[in-house]
Amino acid sequence: VFLAFCVPRARCGGAEKGCIALTFDDGPSPQTTATLLDGLKERGAHATFFLIGEQIAGNEDLVRRMKDEGHQVGSHSYTHIRLDSADAAALAEIQKTDETLRAILGDGDYWLRPPWGFASDALKSAVSVPLIYWTIDTMDWSVRNRDLVAHHIIENAKSGDIVLLHDPYDTSVEAALQAIEVLQAQGYEFVTLEELFSNAGVTPQAGHFYLRADEEVPW
Repeated sequence: VFLAFCVPRARCGGAEKGCIALTFDDGPSPQTTATLLDGLKERGAHATFFLIGEQIAGNEDLVRRMKDEGHQVGSHSYTHIRLDSADAAALAEIQKTDETLRAILGDGDYWLRPPWGFASDALKSAVSVPLIYWTIDTMDWSVRNRDLVAHHIIENAKSGDIVLLHDPYDTSVEAALQAIEVLQAQGYEFVTLEELFSNAGVTPQAGHFYLRADEEVPW
């Protein structure tokens, strides 16, 4: 399903080839997320972090740093369970993570990435924020190889893509930073999802499941 939106801009924030959104699931990780944030800052790149609620305790400073350094923060449930049933347990997972994030970052809309990308009409009807899928799955959690993951991003990414990564793995952090350097040299800019949608002229809607800013998941 393609959404109505304005004519895509030729440039994204001055980038010659456009924007790419790197997204990181399953954090924050006290072992690796700070290194990733350091690398993003050094490269002038922004990303979106979909956090597991139960991982946040003790890592509040990392979450604050994400927001302070211009990254977007979203929810990935509280314990990484399937949310597509949209039963009381699933909705409690979403609510608990939102409450945890609001206690640290303040009021706001914390977009949702359902674990494993599982959604349903019931879930879409129950949430008050956009749901986010991806266009490039690096399989980094399985590959665990910096060069292979980086190569997959570099060879496949194009403007408007949403890239799925997981920041608890050091190989994923290293791969992301390597890919950023190569693709920035080619003329790409790395932005948050909010920036990606804004650049496409799309206002994301609650309960809609997005593959890209200009395309919804067709199932």
